[in-house]
Amino acid sequence: MAKKSVTSRVELDVENKRDDLANDLADVLNKSSKDLGNIAFFLDQHEDPSQIVDWISTGSSLLDLAISNRPHGGVPCGRITEITGLESSGKSLLSAHILAETQKKGGIAVFIDTETSVSEDFLRSIGVDIKSMVYVNLDTVEDIFDSIENIVANVRKSNKDRLVTIVTDSVAAASTKSEMESKHGQDGYATGKAIAISKAMRKITNMIARQRVALVFTNQLRQKMNAMPFSDPWTTSGGKALAFHSSVRLRLASAGSLKKKTTFGNEVIGIKCKAKVVKNRMGPPMKNAEFDIFFNRGIDDASSWLTVLKTAGIISGTSSLKYTDIAGKTWEFSTKEFVDVLTNNPDLKEELYLKICDLFIMKYKGPNAAIEEDVELSTDAEDAVDSD
Repeated sequence: MAKKSVTSRVELDVENKRDDLANDLADVLNKSSKDLGNIAFFLDQHEDPSQIVDWISTGSSLLDLAISNRPHGGVPCGRITEITGLESSGKSLLSAHILAETQKKGGIAVFIDTETSVSEDFLRSIGVDIKSMVYVNLDTVEDIFDSIENIVANVRKSNKDRLVTIVTDSVAAASTKSEMESKHGQDGYATGKAIAISKAMRKITNMIARQRVALVFTNQLRQKMNAMPFSDPWTTSGGKALAFHSSVRLRLASAGSLKKKTTFGNEVIGIKCKAKVVKNRMGPPMKNAEFDIFFNRGIDDASSWLTVLKTAGIISGTSSLKYTDIAGKTWEFSTKEFVDVLTNNPDLKEELYLKICDLFIMKYKGPNAAIEEDVELSTDAEDAVDSD
């Protein structure tokens, strides 16, 4: 079956011609910084540290597209990702999926746990190989970042091309050494944590930039005191440094419970998660992705596919579903058969995936290419996210 290529994300008509003076300037800068190596690059040569060397799936194809704005994307390697949300919104689960996807790509998964609340059975159910996952139990932010530096240093020495994902769950639960030594009722300004994170971020951001190392931090949302009307009512703990240095910030929220009739009545078996990309240096920010999370198996990616394909009219029908592929063949299947159809027909799966990509990937245009019509100004607090 012929595969349909995804429409380019760039619709700019720019003549590719290097300026001679720009070439000379780059040469002068690189020759004057022998100790640092090359510091001046041209972004079309794919040699500069801003290039993303790899992507790791979140377990949700729709969220991967919302973050990376490209097929088969996800969270970026060499960058920092922060996953925020209220309690029971799916932060730990999403980070566990990222660890599982890292192992599927032959990488090393490192789980730094500050809450001492990991479930081995659940990690196994979503595909994490716990025999190979490095589990680290730490209490303070100082120890967390010392461990991250040690991991990155060892990766550089042994195999710098090996993919490594380090998840810290969570920043909110981590303390500081001074706080651990103080008494419970002692008052004072809780700035020590923010200062420690700020120092660490300045060191680690550039340290991982050229490595196949992905840093993922989960953080809890807290209600912002004295928030102005129509402003973002939520903030995170640990100061602003993590938010500032993160290339991707996700905000998760529960959009409702998933119930099923059982012997004991209507039992809650999962939640519908709504993820918003509140900050994004990889693609357009403020994109949303919704997906189902089941307590016994994690993210149900196939149901997200089916919802999108039916909403877009690509797959038709209700009880009996139909799809006509690009070769003219008509496929008929039920909702229960959808996963098996995708599994047994990889070419069909890729074709449907590329159609989803065309729906979700934003295409860049030149300045003043057109006037956007039917655009409304929103002052809702939900849309007024402080994305730093």
